[in-house]
Amino acid sequence: MSEQTEAAAANGSTGHTSGRATASGGNGTAAGATASGSGTAAGGRAASADAVGRVLGTHAASPLSFWVGLEPGRVVQLDDVVVTRRDTPDYGPVLVAGVVSAVEARHEGAGFDSDVFLIADGALPAAVVERAEVRVTRVEPEVFVPPLPGAPVYRAASGDRDQALYFDVMDRRVPMGLGRDGRPMYVNFDFLDGTRGAHVSISGVSGVATKTSFATFLLYSIFNSGVLGAEAANTKALIFSVKGEDLLFLDHANTRLDAAATAQYARLGLPAGPFGSVHVFAPPRPRDPNGVPDVSARTRDVSAYYWTLAEFCAEELLRFVFTDADDERAQYSLLVGQVAARLQAWAEPVGDSGAVRIRRPGEEGGPVCRTFGDLVDVIGAQLADEGTRAVWTGAPTPLGTVNAFLRRLRGAVRALSPIVRGDLPGGRPHGIGTSGAQVSIVDLHNLPDRAQRFVVGVTLRGEFARKESAGTARPLLFVVLDELNKYAPREGESPIKEILLDVAERGRSLGVILIGAQQTASEVERRIVANCSVRIAGRLDPAEATRPEYGWLPATGRDRATIARPGTMFVTQPEIPVPLAVTFPFPAWATRPAEAAARPASSPKAAADPFAGLPGADDDIPPF
Repeated sequence: MSEQTEAAAANGSTGHTSGRATASGGNGTAAGATASGSGTAAGGRAASADAVGRVLGTHAASPLSFWVGLEPGRVVQLDDVVVTRRDTPDYGPVLVAGVVSAVEARHEGAGFDSDVFLIADGALPAAVVERAEVRVTRVEPEVFVPPLPGAPVYRAASGDRDQALYFDVMDRRVPMGLGRDGRPMYVNFDFLDGTRGAHVSISGVSGVATKTSFATFLLYSIFNSGVLGAEAANTKALIFSVKGEDLLFLDHANTRLDAAATAQYARLGLPAGPFGSVHVFAPPRPRDPNGVPDVSARTRDVSAYYWTLAEFCAEELLRFVFTDADDERAQYSLLVGQVAARLQAWAEPVGDSGAVRIRRPGEEGGPVCRTFGDLVDVIGAQLADEGTRAVWTGAPTPLGTVNAFLRRLRGAVRALSPIVRGDLPGGRPHGIGTSGAQVSIVDLHNLPDRAQRFVVGVTLRGEFARKESAGTARPLLFVVLDELNKYAPREGESPIKEILLDVAERGRSLGVILIGAQQTASEVERRIVANCSVRIAGRLDPAEATRPEYGWLPATGRDRATIARPGTMFVTQPEIPVPLAVTFPFPAWATRPAEAAARPASSPKAAADPFAGLPGADDDIPPF
């Protein structure tokens, strides 16, 4: 069904064939006139005038849920917001609002499955009836009484809808997409910036759940909705990209953006355009003596990142070499710490290229290491020598443990050699930072898994330490990390997992906000997911949808998540007792090189660059 058709259905303009409603007490107009009365709802709000049916008396109604029999010719769908009212002698009018959670249609009067053919032929009298279950979201004032059978039920107008979904009490609300009725849905920024909560968890099947697309849209909405106020210029985002070069063009307009998508941005109160300030960090090309960034499609605002051997030793980065599943189960974690401490104490910088000489106290000379392989050879020689092994390990260590450590270390040489080196000209910037642009993208797609883990761990540690030393939560730093289940798995321990746990548990007070995406929330460390105030699910695998981590989705929501189309997300937040189904607009920024429009020249120097904004070939399928 097209969006226009869905909006028409939500507004009751699409008719259907219906014999009669289960509990109709007149037509929709009469019911609306009866219930509207003065036309004013509780609290002085304009009443909803679009009557859709009446509260059923054949099902028990409670303050938490009730069933509605639909009027002939009326349609409601899942996620529609409806309201009813009840006059109470002691408290006056009470508004009971909720979200449609189930819709059913049946033949009333049929007793056997085969009766449907007789009814269709006119041989058996029966009526087509429709009913809808409503899960109550808000009772205002908080007088928890059930709606009375026969009470008219209305499709919520704008004021009642905002009240039903708590949008009226959100002082700082961020558009997160459009509802089934085509109107904006919001998330409370208080639960994103650390005021009352923080962190976002996004789950869904790879390739169809559009997790990364929604994460970038949420960032765009935060930056452009005005919710940040004067802080917008200093608020930063750090995105780790494993999607090829798809995320390297966020500051380029999307050539595929059409008028319909532009209109959706307008309804959300957002401009339809790219991110304004983006800088890309990419690893150096393998075996390139000049450290040129390993990207093919983008040429502007790209910097190479790597760590010198001097930094590797001085900052004890050896522990981030051992972060995969095999390392978590191994018994050499103490040995890793001992060797890292020796490197920190005995490594001396040589020249300005980042090379080091490993020299023990009282020792003359010592080997100079200019590549990561050189450093590993030195460590291997020292640990293989019985005369020096105890000096490096600090205590008697089984030879089997030492050999296992060396096997893993030598296995990392190929992966880490491009980004840990001491053979490039000195004096050039090579670190990953967030100060130069509003959005900093760390490209990982050309690196092996072990190197990706190293980059993520070291970068997160550095940014978290920087925020700790600043001593203030402002400005905020949003960290977007895909494949969270790889970096913080439910089982085992690793340095990266420790950092992510620290971010989840203390990042709120430091202004570090995690937006984590994963295929399976059931495989992510429980404490990280538990600390996420906002949880989101796109298309889910049927087996995954049954896991307790998705307990916030009702049964119908889990079933729907298994057939959700790309661009549809289910969002839960603390203030609203039911998850909301939202669709977000097609990205206004390029999501792959082939979509990138040329950026306007910002200076004569930029205009003279013949390669500025040149798109690359990319035949991937679009995200929607």
